[in-house]
Formats: sequence, C-alpha cells, structure tokens
Amino acid sequence: DGSVEFPDLPAGPPLGLGGLPFETAELELAEGSHLVLYTDGLIEDRRREIDIGLDMLRDALAHPDRTPDEICTEVLDAMLPTNPSDDIALIVARTRALGADRVVAMDVPSDPAAVAGVRAEVMRQLAEWGLDEVAFTTELVLSELITNAIRHATGPIRVQLLRDRSLICEVSDTSSTSPHLRYAATMDEGGRGLFLVAQFAERWGTRYTSQGKVIWAELALP
Repeated sequence: DGSVEFPDLPAGPPLGLGGLPFETAELELAEGSHLVLYTDGLIEDRRREIDIGLDMLRDALAHPDRTPDEICTEVLDAMLPTNPSDDIALIVARTRALGADRVVAMDVPSDPAAVAGVRAEVMRQLAEWGLDEVAFTTELVLSELITNAIRHATGPIRVQLLRDRSLICEVSDTSSTSPHLRYAATMDEGGRGLFLVAQFAERWGTRYTSQGKVIWAELALP
C-alpha cells in the first residue's frame, strides 16, 4: 500500500561477513510486501546525514505496485551519490504465498525402515503434479537428507515439498547441528550423501529455526 517501516532490529555484523555471532529477529510480513536490504553506503555519505538518507529512502520506497527490479532502479536513481565514497549493495525481495495445492508435508518416524514409505508417497505426489521427469533426482536427494536426519539428528523429523518455479525439498529436525559437505576417500563406506545432493541440486543449504533446523535442496523443473 506504499507504507514504509524501518524495523527495530538488533545490531550485528553485515550479512556474509562470517565468524561473528548475531541475534535474530522475526517479522510477520503480509503477502505482497517488499523486503529491502541495503548497506549503509546507500543512506549515509560525507555530505549527507543518516537521518536525511533514511527520509530520502522512505520517499523513494513509498510507491506501491512496482516490481523488485523497478524498486531497485528507482531507489538507486534517487539515492546514489554522483561519486560514491562507499560500496553500495541493495536487495529487494517480494513475499508471496503458495497455495495449498503446491505444498505437501509429512512426518517421518526416526526409523531407517520408514524411508521407503516416504519415498513412495513422494513419488505419488510428483506423479500427481506431473513431475515424473524429476522423480529419480528427487527420490535420491530426499533419501539422503532423510537418512542423514535419522542417523545424526533428533526427532520429530518432517519432510516438505514445495512446487514453485523450482521444486524445493525440505527436511526438518530438532537438532541445531548443521551437516557439512566432505569428500569421501575411495575406501570410505559413507560421506557421499551431501556430495550427491550438491551435485544434483541447483542449490542447497541450512535454515535454522527456533525448534532446530531445516536442510533444503532446490531442484530445477523441466
């Protein structure tokens, strides 16, 4: 609707700096909201106080019905100094909810024997979505993630599939320990699971929650 809010967030290091702890904050955003992330070089300059920069940013954002690309262009046109004295990064993301027909979730018992049943249910769902072409890859990726959670994490374990522009496979558990990718030696019996996931997925990663973590993998759709 064109309203702009600057959330009160805990101070911390810039995203991607690494090595330093940071606090988290949770915000509830309505569908269609825009989340704008930027470095201080966008609003602060030797010739401009930070309060003036924030007012300029608010004015540049207070226009509804624009795409993230259009917002980036117009914000930079309004804010960018002629000769910037600092690096500037700007990211705009728009929230969007998926319909119930595009999401399926199921609980998994902490028993290796349960993996086969989950695979069969996932195959049925992919067939219903008309995604037989990615069935083999999805089955392999999910098998590795679920087995990893059963062996090394704590329950309850939950699997979720999201069908959007790509297929996102998520496996959640209550452990805060993140798995790490390693390269198994020729004679090693294990250690290849996440390597296979990394090879078949477009991207993958870990998302931490207040209850534990989610390991996700994104698969390209034909």
